[in-house]
Amino acid sequence: MKETLLILGASGQIGIELTQKLRKIYGNNNVIASDIRKGNEEMMSSGPFEIIDATDKETILSVIQKYKATQIYLLAAMLSATAEQHPQKAWHLNINSLLAVLDLAKEKHINKVYWPSSIAVFGPTTPKLNTPQFTVMEPSTIYGISKLAGEFWCNYYHEKYGVDIRSLRYPGIISWKSKPGGGTTDYAVDIYFKALEKGSYNCFLSENTRLPMMYIDDALNATVQLMQAKKEDIKIRTSYNLAAISFSPKEIVSEIKKHIPDFKISYNPDFRQAIADSWPQSINDDYARKDWNWKHQFNLSSMTTDIIKNLKKNLLKEFM
Repeated sequence: MKETLLILGASGQIGIELTQKLRKIYGNNNVIASDIRKGNEEMMSSGPFEIIDATDKETILSVIQKYKATQIYLLAAMLSATAEQHPQKAWHLNINSLLAVLDLAKEKHINKVYWPSSIAVFGPTTPKLNTPQFTVMEPSTIYGISKLAGEFWCNYYHEKYGVDIRSLRYPGIISWKSKPGGGTTDYAVDIYFKALEKGSYNCFLSENTRLPMMYIDDALNATVQLMQAKKEDIKIRTSYNLAAISFSPKEIVSEIKKHIPDFKISYNPDFRQAIADSWPQSINDDYARKDWNWKHQFNLSSMTTDIIKNLKKNLLKEFM
């Protein structure tokens, strides 16, 4: 059966790169990118694009029918730091977009849904080290609250209506292709840009704040692998823990200095420090590794090498 994919929120950090990866796998015309605003040049020129408010069920349905879409990847969300400044808007976007898509799947307009959750579902009472799949979850941020509620909506629609919904609890995602998008873990994206552009960085977290992270290549591979797995292999319909590496700002600085010896760092923790302190330091993802054979490829050293190499190429292009 031919699969046609609709991506909601394609202009975000993950959406930009996931769109391109899926177009390579399924064909450019079979992956419809969409967002409330236009995407970058590569996205707009390489395949179909539609302007869609992810909470507008009727518009989503019209686009499904237009392209005969069979799957939806719902990536639209307001992230942790931004959501704390606009809690009601964050709840509206994060929950109503999910319910719109789950209803479309329930009504058989599509046959499979991907929706990412986050380590933000965990809270101050969660075990910090090697956080298990099933544990105490008492999130202290509106982003985490919305993701935890979303996980149980997903499970409910699967149990009650048979919706094939699949989800991953992303750690902090690090990419060199897109700038930060309003998340607490985004220092680990911004620090590489500032290292090359300015040679210094002012970090909004303290130097020993250790958080679970993942290079974008691993996150994309995990997403595709989960969605291509056999239905019977997906045993968890809330969301799978997903892990790769954990590190602190101090550790990432040490790696950057291997490439940029004069790099300087200063620390001025702000409101995001409290958010980071409520999250785990490392994640146990044994269920993902057992159920659908998940494996990560990048560690902190190999990720740093790859990011700096690619950012240097981009800077050279800008000056040519």
